Amino acid sequence: MQKAWKIFLNSIPVLVMIGLIPIVDNDYILAILYLGITIFSLFIHKAKNDILVFVFGFIVMIISESIFISTGVETFIRNSLFGLMPLWLPFLWGYGFIVIKRSVQILD
Repeated sequence: MQKAWKIFLNSIPVLVMIGLIPIVDNDYILAILYLGITIFSLFIHKAKNDILVFVFGFIVMIISESIFISTGVETFIRNSLFGLMPLWLPFLWGYGFIVIKRSVQILD
């Protein structure tokens, strides 16, 4: 049960980010909020390679989402990044990668 609690605590920033999507209509403001949440979360608890994992997730998911969009698998109404996807999406994925990394470490 303690592991599940730790995973939940690490997931709170992602849950907050997802909760902000319908509330904040401006993609630029939402991206700034996501960046702020990420910085604040890393300030509270930063583990080895968190920033590397964030950057990796950020870049890989831009490429992956672009492929999904180009094949028609995904579509976005909000397309402020390269005219394809919401600007805030890579920030969400980047921090999501950190949460996945931490969750795997907790379960290990």
